[in-house]
Amino acid sequence: MGDNPTSESLRATIPSSAGDAYGYIVIEHLLRPVRSASTWPALVHGMLDLPMGLAISVPVYVLFPLAVALLLTFPLALPFIWGLFWFARLAGQVERSRLAALHGVALPDPIGPLAPGSWWNRLGQRLTSVPRWKEIGYTVLRLPTGTAFFVVLTVLWSGSATLVLLPLYVLALPGEVARFGLFDVGFGVPVLGAAAVGLAGLLVVAPWATVVIGRLDVALARRLLAPDPGAELAAAAARAETGRAAAVESAESERRRIERDLHDGAQQRLVTLAMSLGDARERLDTDPETGRRLVAEAHEEAKAALKEIRDLVRGIHPVILEDRGLDAALSAVIARSPIPVELTVDVDPRPQPAVESTAYFVVSEALANVARHARATRAYVAIVRKGDRLIVEVRDDGIGGADPANGTGLAGLAERVTGMGGTTDLLSPVGGPTTLLVELPCGS
Repeated sequence: MGDNPTSESLRATIPSSAGDAYGYIVIEHLLRPVRSASTWPALVHGMLDLPMGLAISVPVYVLFPLAVALLLTFPLALPFIWGLFWFARLAGQVERSRLAALHGVALPDPIGPLAPGSWWNRLGQRLTSVPRWKEIGYTVLRLPTGTAFFVVLTVLWSGSATLVLLPLYVLALPGEVARFGLFDVGFGVPVLGAAAVGLAGLLVVAPWATVVIGRLDVALARRLLAPDPGAELAAAAARAETGRAAAVESAESERRRIERDLHDGAQQRLVTLAMSLGDARERLDTDPETGRRLVAEAHEEAKAALKEIRDLVRGIHPVILEDRGLDAALSAVIARSPIPVELTVDVDPRPQPAVESTAYFVVSEALANVARHARATRAYVAIVRKGDRLIVEVRDDGIGGADPANGTGLAGLAERVTGMGGTTDLLSPVGGPTTLLVELPCGS
């Protein structure tokens, strides 16, 4: 059976449609940088590479040779060595800030504070610090790389703009010809072709060069101004292992606490209750009055055991926390506190149940410590969510001197927080006041 004209025309249009779509995709890809808002901050960063290179490289070019030349007279070299490390440190911080502001890349500072010690020990720490030498290397490379990036961007952007505007001023040039060294462009078709080349430069070549140079800038900074990826992974693994161990220890401590509370509290009361009921059963017939008294005592023991079990269950995970959140659950805790407590809770959106539970136990344990040890007249609790962090603050106006090593429950609290990947800071000078600050990750 032969094909009809309609089917032939349909098949003829399919390759054309596919070709049009492919062409549209190619054009969209080529024009992506000029349409991206991130290209223009990257252009500003690249154009500042040369002046920044002059500002941070030239002093290092002076300080480094002087420090090396004066090593034979070491005391004379010390000011130049100190100045070299100080200036490289300042330059590294400025460059990290510039990258964050213009490229949106936040590089963590790889250099920690110096350990306490004499000036000689601190100098040794600087001299043996690989990240500090990397910062110096960055300042050395900033001028040549910045010069190259600046020249490329200037030539491409200004050259493309010159070609685009050429038809407007070519007739005003001597001989009505634009001379570019290897070739000349006169009025007419040649100048329109030059303008088309310049337009392609403005829309495609120069923006793509800006993107590439921006990536090179970021790559150089990541290599020399950021922590080593291997060391960062090792540190993350160590933190994860510490958190896992802390979580296991926290769970084990919680199990021992529940076991101890059951054994010393509810279990003892239930044993006493059973004995009282057995005694009462034997006496009801022979001594009804004593039997009734024993039943009444057993009833009180049963109520006391029930209260202890409820308190224990509340300590494991209060139902109100799951149903109504931190505000309601902590309001119940504060209502039982023997001292006045001011509560502020702002956790919208609500964090995950595990984070809520940890925050609840932090506040409960902290307020229990305040009531038992602080001799405070007032306490303040604030829980606020800031992005992906939940911040818990507990303050009191007590006598201070809180120490996790004294068995006040703060060590177990810190283990629970560490197991969640959070941090704990305690400020409790003797004489007070005491501030407990906890940060917990709660997702974005």
